[in-house]
Amino acid sequence: MSVTSSALFAEFFASCPELLFVASAAGGLLHESDALREVIGPASEGGTTLADLAHPDDRAALLAAWAKLEQTREPVSFRVRLRDARGAYRPLLCNAKRSPDRSAVFGSLRPTSAIDDKELATLRNKARMLDSLAEHVDNMVLWAIDRDGVCFYHGGKGLGAAGLKPGQLVGASWFDIYADKPETTGVNISAADLRQWFDGEVRGFRTDAFGVYWDNWIIPLQDERGGSVCGVLGLALDISESKRTEEELRAQLQQIEAQQKVIRDLSTPIIEVWDGVLTLPMVGTVDSVRTADVMDSLLSKIVEKQARFAILDLTGVEVVDTKVASHLIELVTAIRLLGADGIVAGIKPNVAQTMVALGLDLSQLTTQRNLRAALQHAIRSMTRPENPPRSGAATPGLPARG
Repeated sequence: MSVTSSALFAEFFASCPELLFVASAAGGLLHESDALREVIGPASEGGTTLADLAHPDDRAALLAAWAKLEQTREPVSFRVRLRDARGAYRPLLCNAKRSPDRSAVFGSLRPTSAIDDKELATLRNKARMLDSLAEHVDNMVLWAIDRDGVCFYHGGKGLGAAGLKPGQLVGASWFDIYADKPETTGVNISAADLRQWFDGEVRGFRTDAFGVYWDNWIIPLQDERGGSVCGVLGLALDISESKRTEEELRAQLQQIEAQQKVIRDLSTPIIEVWDGVLTLPMVGTVDSVRTADVMDSLLSKIVEKQARFAILDLTGVEVVDTKVASHLIELVTAIRLLGADGIVAGIKPNVAQTMVALGLDLSQLTTQRNLRAALQHAIRSMTRPENPPRSGAATPGLPARG
């Protein structure tokens, strides 16, 4: 039986399992194998071009490859996504070459992944980087879950502290393991909290789980830049040692503060030297912090003891600056507001000169040269009759003046 070349051509295109085509120089499809027709459907009829079937993002690359075919006799390979019979785009590798008379293009298409070799190499490098971090960084745990909460990555040297092994939870659902199960996992998180992780926000928080104190970061994973969230990457750092150090430092600071308070109390003792008379001897350097402490302590003591006089003994004070002098005047004013009298005793000559040179209003100060004189003044003031006899009036036991 004689078979013509055209019949052989038609039989070949009908029977070949490969995705073959013959296109015009402009890119219009002239002939397709039945296998290709099954993939792209009726869209191949009516002079449809490959550019018409290509994904909008791939058309520029396809046209550039087609232009290259006009300039060379060598085959040209390029990747393109073509719309199939269902309307979805399939990633294909196209190998094409000009016909000998340059009037047509012969080509074949093969299914391929959506990424090229360069992109695949980049992804492999990123995976190696991630694995290296998980394997070599101490106290770190890396994990990732998909949209359904199923773990697809679980590694890190920090897993040992939690009693887990790398990859142990791969395939497990975070909702089944952790959601609303604080009594078994030590992780206090609800199913609603887990769902919020997929809202695209980066989160940071600290938890105490598996007997370890963790610093956690929750990072959304997106299909592509700006795309929908398809999963979550978690990074946890074991900071238990830092936490213990922080607590120890805090305890030490509290102890130091308590010791400083004792020292301040000892350096500024408030003594009740007479019924209703308090004295506060001050020695050494007097700064703003110390005078503020003195004010709080002395005013509280005046209220507690119902004192009528408070004596500030500055005999041992060598230097007073502007702020301290102002605090002393404010202290005396505050004492008067509480219904008591403030007396400043034992001011040294150089301190007196400094206070005068500062231009402060000293009219409110009652001063005595030393503590003894201040105490005598206070006692006389408390024992003095409230209503002394008028001039010329008779004093009990004595005749009136006449």
